[in-house]
Amino acid sequence: MKTFEELGVCESIRKAIEELGFVNPMPVQEAVIPYLLGNENDVIALAQTGTGKTAAFGIPLLERIDTSKRYTQALVLSPTRELCLQIADDLRDFAKYLDGVHVEAVYGGAAIEPQMRALKKGVEIIVATPGRLVDLMHRGFAHLEQVTNIVLDEADEMLNMGFSDSINEIFESLSDKHHTLMFSATMSKEVERVAKKYLHDYKEIVVGSRNEGAESVNHIYYMVNAKDKYLALKRIVDFYPRIFAIIFCRTKIETQEVADKLIKDGYNAESLHGDLSQQQRDLTMQKFRNHLTQLLVATDVAARGLDVDDLTHVINFGLPDDIESYTHRSGRTGRAGKKGTSISIVHSREKFKIRNIEKIICKEFVKAEIPSAEEICKKQLYKVMDQIVKTDVDDEEIAPFMQDINRYFEYIDKEELIKKIVSREFGKFLAYYAEAPEIEAVVPEKKGKKPQTDKQKLQNKAQKGYRRLFINLGKRDGFYPGELMQTLNRFVGGRQEVGHIDLLDSISYFEVPEKDAKKVMIQLTGIRHKGKTVRCNDADEGGKPTEGKGGGKPKRQKKDNWRELMGKAPRELKGKEPDFSEEGWAMRKPRKKKK
Repeated sequence: MKTFEELGVCESIRKAIEELGFVNPMPVQEAVIPYLLGNENDVIALAQTGTGKTAAFGIPLLERIDTSKRYTQALVLSPTRELCLQIADDLRDFAKYLDGVHVEAVYGGAAIEPQMRALKKGVEIIVATPGRLVDLMHRGFAHLEQVTNIVLDEADEMLNMGFSDSINEIFESLSDKHHTLMFSATMSKEVERVAKKYLHDYKEIVVGSRNEGAESVNHIYYMVNAKDKYLALKRIVDFYPRIFAIIFCRTKIETQEVADKLIKDGYNAESLHGDLSQQQRDLTMQKFRNHLTQLLVATDVAARGLDVDDLTHVINFGLPDDIESYTHRSGRTGRAGKKGTSISIVHSREKFKIRNIEKIICKEFVKAEIPSAEEICKKQLYKVMDQIVKTDVDDEEIAPFMQDINRYFEYIDKEELIKKIVSREFGKFLAYYAEAPEIEAVVPEKKGKKPQTDKQKLQNKAQKGYRRLFINLGKRDGFYPGELMQTLNRFVGGRQEVGHIDLLDSISYFEVPEKDAKKVMIQLTGIRHKGKTVRCNDADEGGKPTEGKGGGKPKRQKKDNWRELMGKAPRELKGKEPDFSEEGWAMRKPRKKKK
């Protein structure tokens, strides 16, 4: 293993990184640093999150800065405010003994005036989120004409978040003499497209394999019915008493719901999503980094840039739609050479996603059984006993009270005392699991069964207690699970419970509890989504609809009712919430058709 000196790192930077605890370079640093110091080529580096990428591009970046010139010479783009701040802090730490190097972080969600003042004074390195940087360019405070090196960190995630236009505008502002460095966990088609457009004569440096999962991460999945997902989550968390984890959810609403349930059930948990203010997000992440919070329930975007070296688990409360997101999620754990575990709680119809991910990350998932009540209680009991045995006793501090303590427990048998202590510490688990709800077993799929075709999805039946509904919106309409949940919560009211979801190109199927089915169909039918009139039917009883075709009389009737409700409401109802109850719909007569 080489040293930083052998890689060609200057003495001033070596002194700073040694104080930070860097002893030997990590694989990505050993591969990238000497190449960047000795070559002027563009570079694409593929390496997992948490493998030391910031130092890999940050150290060569600092080495190339001409401190005699007070203008922006290097630019680092990152997808989120949190990652932006973290990179800026790391670069300042690396540059501790370099005179005349100024690093400034510019990002959205914060006042722009202090950032404008800092740029006006002159900075050598800007670390920025794309949107805020473009804003500062338009205001005349960010000048990129002299930039010689630009870094795109987490390039795949920036493109997933829709920053393509901003990135294009930033590149158009650079001179022809700049060099581009792209760092990414996965090589997606979007990353390849940007590479072909903006990188010239580039070298691809791969640490591990393309799109490979982190070596130190184990991948486990539990298969349950949709209605049992939260119960399964509780058992998994209880089975690992010393768990320190991020629980990933697909939507902001689901994130808040899961966090609220965990808090209500006595777990040390908090939520992190886009609906929180920046101050709330900063406080939540600070508490999590300091281990004051044990479980962080988060969306993918909110958790970007949250680097915690000793995270024990990542839990996927349902798999993401794209494999790149799974790679980023699992990369949160197993960092800095430590072991980590990525757990996925999946529905039986998501098994094909597991197989697809396995092929891309070159790792095999282990199917595990939901821990039994007895197994969980044993684990928790051992934790309590271990805590008691390892408790440090300050003899001097407790000495004045020992006489009274001994007198109080004089007539209590030692075995009886131990039972009382353990029962006090362990009682809540015994009480809960004595009458814990059962998690129904999922019928395993037949070996070699292929993923369902669209035709097969049309014939699926809802799970017990649920009704399967059809809606004439699909992926082509930008209709994904998050959009479905937002639509339901907006038009149905409250937080609608949803079971399994099947998305096709232009139609979708989803399950809701039997008692809510009529209400959901009535309230969704006739609304508009991106210019398209929505139709929602019972998938089993309302015939077998085909993609893109009309639904006949029921659609026209409900569409007319909707228009009559919105356009011809009596004066006393103007500005008020419409009546979506069954009785309310029954009272509305359809508009007469022209002869």
